[in-house]
Amino acid sequence: MEKIYLDNAATTFPKPPQVARAVYQYMTGEGVNINRSCYDSAYRVEEAVFETRQLLCELFGGPDCRNVVFTKNATESLNVLLKGFLRPGDHVIVSSMEHNAVMRPLTQLTEQGCAFTRAPCDETGALQIECLKDCLRPDTKAVVMTHASNVCGTLLPLDEIGVFCQSHGLRFFVDSAQTAGVWPIDMGTMHIDALAFTGHKGLLGPQGTGGFLLAEGMEAQIEPLLSGGTGSLSHSEEIPNFLPDRFEPGTLNLPGILGLRAGLLWLKETGMDRVRAHELDLMDQFLQGLFRLEEVGLLRVLGRRNTAERVGVVSVQTLQKELSQAAYELDAEYGVMTRVGLHCAPSAHQTIGSFPTGTIRFSFGWWNTPEHVDAALRAMEAVCHGN
Repeated sequence: MEKIYLDNAATTFPKPPQVARAVYQYMTGEGVNINRSCYDSAYRVEEAVFETRQLLCELFGGPDCRNVVFTKNATESLNVLLKGFLRPGDHVIVSSMEHNAVMRPLTQLTEQGCAFTRAPCDETGALQIECLKDCLRPDTKAVVMTHASNVCGTLLPLDEIGVFCQSHGLRFFVDSAQTAGVWPIDMGTMHIDALAFTGHKGLLGPQGTGGFLLAEGMEAQIEPLLSGGTGSLSHSEEIPNFLPDRFEPGTLNLPGILGLRAGLLWLKETGMDRVRAHELDLMDQFLQGLFRLEEVGLLRVLGRRNTAERVGVVSVQTLQKELSQAAYELDAEYGVMTRVGLHCAPSAHQTIGSFPTGTIRFSFGWWNTPEHVDAALRAMEAVCHGN
């Protein structure tokens, strides 16, 4: 039985072959550390890490490659940013579609006197931009929002939110976990002050890679969450005040970063627009098939009814079979791999009307094909009918 991987919103698979080669080559051919050693192989690896920062800065329209900071993932990045920036008495605005990577740190911070307000989104996950002004308070310091929902794929309007933040003197923090490498992001034109990214999804790198980019001057407003050796200013026991060292203590995930570099180079060569168009074409094909099953009462499709302003993520609820059983049968009997449940985003499910049951989520990637979509639709119909 052929396996069909439709869980790319969790992590893209497969990766470009050169990603695995880059990790293997580092582990077997270099294997050295950087910023601490003075020999040729260390310098070569350091140059590759520097190039990775340049690629990320170029991709996201960042101010300077030194403003690219590596972490393990977007979740760690958001913890560093939120816990380092907010102080007791501060208030932030979020959307009702946020992932727990945003909501759990903020909930922790409420115990220290911070507060947040959820800007409402409609039943398709679209932000009601006119409501942002109603969420403002005298102590509001920032807007923190995802670029696209990991539940239903709906995009939030970063351009408009950025203008709102600029006009009200607010900082703008963005979670790009579902859009980095798929949708264009420009920190400058979108007025983004801090952008969290993960490396293992649309950037096609290994798990355990990610980071954030900061606008100029933001580093002084964020207290580091971790501290330790950086290989710089080793005569001092104080945390360096310059980027990226201020937020990069200890040893970096060098195998992962070199794998991420390979993924970024593949993405640059292939073209982000081509990747996005391919994923949206597959999603449109899938939606049309799902609508036919919806018409006969077998399932419910969540989110937008078309491919406008969304990424390649589709969530459904089966109406005649328990969700986890349906997802199990899709995999066990038809080889279709999905994700079922609440996807670490309970507020998003409450917004679109799928809480507390959750959904079965299908998410498309570059290596999926129209044949995969047809096979998934046939499997979904058979599972819903109980065949």
